[in-house]
Amino acid sequence: MNDILYFQLREEIRGELNQVLSLDDEQLRRCIETKVLHSFDTRLLTFEEKRNAVERIFNTFRGMDVLQPLLDDPTISEIMINSHEEIFIERYGAVHQLPLMFESREKLEDIIQMIVSKVNRIVNASSPVVDARLPDGSRVHIVLPPLALKGPTVTIRKFPEKMITLQQLTASGSITQEVHKLLTTLVKAKYNIFIGGGTGSGKTTFLNALSSSIPSDERVITIEDSAELQISNVPNWVALETRNANTEGKGKVSMSDLIRASLRMRPNRIIVGEVRGAEALDMLQAMNTGHDGSLSTGHANTVTDMLSRLETMVLSAADLPIGVIRNQICSALDIMIHLSRLRDRTRRVTEISEIVGVVQGEIVLNPLYRFEEHEPYEIASDSKKSTNDVKGALISTGNNLIRRHKLEMAGLGKG
Repeated sequence: MNDILYFQLREEIRGELNQVLSLDDEQLRRCIETKVLHSFDTRLLTFEEKRNAVERIFNTFRGMDVLQPLLDDPTISEIMINSHEEIFIERYGAVHQLPLMFESREKLEDIIQMIVSKVNRIVNASSPVVDARLPDGSRVHIVLPPLALKGPTVTIRKFPEKMITLQQLTASGSITQEVHKLLTTLVKAKYNIFIGGGTGSGKTTFLNALSSSIPSDERVITIEDSAELQISNVPNWVALETRNANTEGKGKVSMSDLIRASLRMRPNRIIVGEVRGAEALDMLQAMNTGHDGSLSTGHANTVTDMLSRLETMVLSAADLPIGVIRNQICSALDIMIHLSRLRDRTRRVTEISEIVGVVQGEIVLNPLYRFEEHEPYEIASDSKKSTNDVKGALISTGNNLIRRHKLEMAGLGKG
């Protein structure tokens, strides 16, 4: 069905149904089906085309317009809207532009307001950047003009309905069975673990997978800018989410505020979805005050880069000597995990290191596993086919875990 016919049918339905808002979804759908199936203008359409027309018109009234089919497609992992005329998606790691667009910039703006209003967020010209989420947990990042020069920009990171487990990561080759066993043991023994990686490397997915090893009798507090984590195996779980300031500049609740509040909630573990700034100091202090087994993530290119970024974050919160900051990091964190998105678009764990301590003012790492590629990268002679699959695995460095006191305290010293 072409756009002209779609707009015509939609306006006819809008005109005939003066009380569209009073109809429930099923009543509205039946009205649209009747109009589309019996309209003279649709007589030449196939049944499939008529069905698609019904869905498209329904989504205009109750869904998210052209976005709805993309949100419903489980093969799409990310939706990138550069303006009302440009929509890109990521499917199986590859990014494509779609032959779709919103009918107007105003329509896209309406959908943006619908998204943020459902999670009590505000986005406008004076506050043009916001993080939000959809009812299914998908993460939404919005940037409005004048910051976005081409028009309203929306990035939607979708998440699977069922969270990926460590078993699935093992089956996919992201980790080995040996590493699976080690990580499960470390989580049960309440080692503090920090996951680093670049954008889209799978940090949140991996954090969710690790959390499945948390004993079900513990109390877990999760703290996020936009709630994404699903700790389904722990009944005593409290999810906290930050809040932006209102139009008067009041009411803001930051990650640091929530971390401090969580300490009064009797947590066994605190999970901070992602640290980006001054809240890193509060996170480290929480880990140093008896809340072992905590987990968190951050953006970095390598494990050493992540440690440097943590130092910078802490410095943004307090003017402390670098030696004090490094001692704080080493006291708080036990294990560093790094994820990477490789050239074949797969997401892999590429390094696992233990933090040993500070020697001569520098943080010393004990590398436990590193990703090693088995075969060189090749491009097939046929340009349409690429044999660029990365073949490799996490390989043990031969180093043993040095800080074993938590294993012994948990009765897992022989694991």
